[in-house]
Amino acid sequence: MSDDLFPDFESHWIDTEVGRIFVRTKGDGKPLVLLHGFPQTHAMWHRLAPTLAETYKVVCMDMRGYGWSAAPKGDPKHETYSKRAMGRDVIRVMEALGHVHFAVAGHDRGARVAYRLALDHPGRVERLALLDILPTYHVWEQMRSGEIPETHWGYLSQAHPKPEEEIGRDPIPYFEGLMRQWSATGDLSPFNPKALHSYWQSCNEPSRIHAFCEDYRAGATQDIEADEADLAAGRTIQCPTHLIWSDYYLVSGPIGDRKQPLEIWHRSFAPKATGNGITSGHFVAEENPSATLEALQAFLAA
Repeated sequence: MSDDLFPDFESHWIDTEVGRIFVRTKGDGKPLVLLHGFPQTHAMWHRLAPTLAETYKVVCMDMRGYGWSAAPKGDPKHETYSKRAMGRDVIRVMEALGHVHFAVAGHDRGARVAYRLALDHPGRVERLALLDILPTYHVWEQMRSGEIPETHWGYLSQAHPKPEEEIGRDPIPYFEGLMRQWSATGDLSPFNPKALHSYWQSCNEPSRIHAFCEDYRAGATQDIEADEADLAAGRTIQCPTHLIWSDYYLVSGPIGDRKQPLEIWHRSFAPKATGNGITSGHFVAEENPSATLEALQAFLAA
């Protein structure tokens, strides 16, 4: 059904270290890979990708554990779903498509993969757009200090199999509830029913529920360790970086912070980042696609 959301896009299955990754591509310009968030799939880009493909070679991929891509079983150290490992998938996909250097735009979990990729492989990423996130280490610091509630981060990162079993009893209402909570309207009205169908297909499957939990377990362990190592070494993102944040979720919502997002990124991994806020819930590419597209196009063309 998500085929209807990406007219004239080509579909690819690309082999990686953990199995096949599903990708859609269109366009003839400079390469731009789009990475989705949780609990979504590449379908979240359907309101932006066709227009971006008029100027760029757009690559929309389902990250490991999501959508139609391979969902390997997690490991005791949670390395399988570390953002470092997921970043290697991006490199493999882009090399298979003939691209050594590329721009990246990521939302939510995809943005965490994107900034880790830019830190680990600075020669690969030419431009980086991060949609509605703060650094992983910072969010966990805020939660563990009691500044913000742990919400789904703490729940999903609990030891296997507790969250998998609880969610697995009735998955769709759980994930629907999260998306309602994070949207500005408090309901699912901003979303295309075909996109929602893609998300629920992915969410309603035990191996992917496990993958989602492993993604968050990696966030609480491997990803924090990688962030802290880079902070200690003074490593920063070398390519031009732009932040797009929602006024509802990132400033005043459940992952909100008294400091503006730019200040947090400037003092950590992106000291020269630019950025702008937009009127939206967390799902900026679907709730306010025109403002998100305008900001992305201006940054990518600069």
